[in-house]
Order: sequence, then C-alpha cells, then structure tokens
Amino acid sequence: MDPAPSKQASATGPPPVEALDRGLRLLERLAEAGPDGLALGPLASSLDLNKSTTHRSLATLKSRDYVIQDPISGLYRLGPRAVHLVDQHLDQDNLPGLLSPVLERICQEVHELVHLGLFNPPWVVYTAKVEPERAVRVWSRVGSRAPAATTALGRAILACLPAVPYDDLRAATPTSAEANLTEAITAAKRRGYASEQGENEPGIACVAIAVLRRGHPRAAVSVTAPTERLDRTREAEVAAVMRRVLNDYLPPGLAPAPVGSNAGHPAGPQTDV
Repeated sequence: MDPAPSKQASATGPPPVEALDRGLRLLERLAEAGPDGLALGPLASSLDLNKSTTHRSLATLKSRDYVIQDPISGLYRLGPRAVHLVDQHLDQDNLPGLLSPVLERICQEVHELVHLGLFNPPWVVYTAKVEPERAVRVWSRVGSRAPAATTALGRAILACLPAVPYDDLRAATPTSAEANLTEAITAAKRRGYASEQGENEPGIACVAIAVLRRGHPRAAVSVTAPTERLDRTREAEVAAVMRRVLNDYLPPGLAPAPVGSNAGHPAGPQTDV
C-alpha cells in the first residue's frame, strides 16, 4: 500500500485527494529530473510509491499529455501540456497582474514611480505603473508608448535579445539617438540594467531591468524620477534594490536579466548597402 499524502500538504487544510496528490508529486519529481527523465522504478522509489500505482498514475497523465514516455528507453518526462500551462500563466497578457506585487514593493522601497513595459517594435508599451505617495513630475499612462531605443525599459529588453533589430527600431528612433543605442546596450549588458538621463523626456531619468523567461526577455521593470533625484550614483543604488526585490518576489519561471551577460550583439547599426 502506498503511504498517505505528505503531512505538509494536510497540515494546512483538509487532507488532499490521494490520487490527485500522487499525480502532482509525480509531475514535480519529473520537473526536477529535467530532460533526462526517470524510469518507472527510480521514479516510484523516489516518492515511496509502489510501481503498479505509479504506472497507473503515469498512464493517466500520459493520456492528457502531461507526461510523455520515450518509446525506446521507457523514460518518463514532463509532457508538452504541463509546460504549456506555465507558458499560459506567464503569458505577457498576465504579466501586469502577476508582477503587481513586485512593482508595489519596489515603489515602497525607492519611493519613486515604477513602470512595467513590453516590447512592441519599435516601441515599448507601458502596461502597468505604481505611483509613490510623493508627487512626481512625470506624465505617463498605461497603454501609452515610447521609442524603445531612447527608454531604459526598451534598452533593458534590447540588451537581452540575441541581436538588436536596428532596422525595426529606425521607424521611431531619431538619427541622433541611433549611435548612442549601441553604447547604451553594451553598458546595460555589463551592469545588468539599462538607464537614460533625460533622453526620452527632458529632466527625467530612468533605470530598468529586463524580466526573463527561459533566457528571453518578456518585459522590463523601471524606476523613473527627476534627474536631480536619480543621478548616475543613485541609479546604481536603485538598480541594486530592484534586483533584490525581483530576485525575491518574481513568480517562479521568471528572473531578472543577469549582470555581465555574454550574449553577442552587432558592433553597431547595420547600414543599407
């Protein structure tokens, strides 16, 4: 007979449904195993289950594509439907709600305006914001957009792409700003955050960190303030606070852009021949 569901699960409420609890434990164990997968015996043993019960549970999960089995090795792995659930949960349409606690926490700690932005070339679109109690001289509206090349939000995202889409960005990028973009992206990759000092709006500074899913940028979070309150010295301090909060409060599956990324970018804008 299989052991009863874990005490940890039952201690917080009514006892879990045993079959459901067993299925969830199997999914968690297969997620831990990663692409290498697990054979029936080790999988059952690692969860203190007998093989026949484990096999029946896996058969049910396989029928719904939550688990797949290699036809040659017999190893079990997470199926596409399990992965798709996470992708749906972390879809860009859900990010404003999912990241609301993160934005609020950053705002509480730095006492400045906080934005969430998504990349829609050549623009960055503001999808959420949290305002501090003190007044700020910044106009912004959820749903509005700004050139990705001149905003810290856009630069943070661009720094995490495998290549900068210069041609796409030109539609909204002043010629004078194009040369500065490569330098700004190089700095963002090195520091793990992007910044701008009055380049998008005179007298307003911004620092931003991209939010990644499987190494790809899904969005960026920024702090915005008057330049006298967010100079080069303070922007590094604010970025450190943002990174700490992002590390502590981002939902599982999301992570802040790394510091000192090695992803390659072209040396500069590509001109037409």
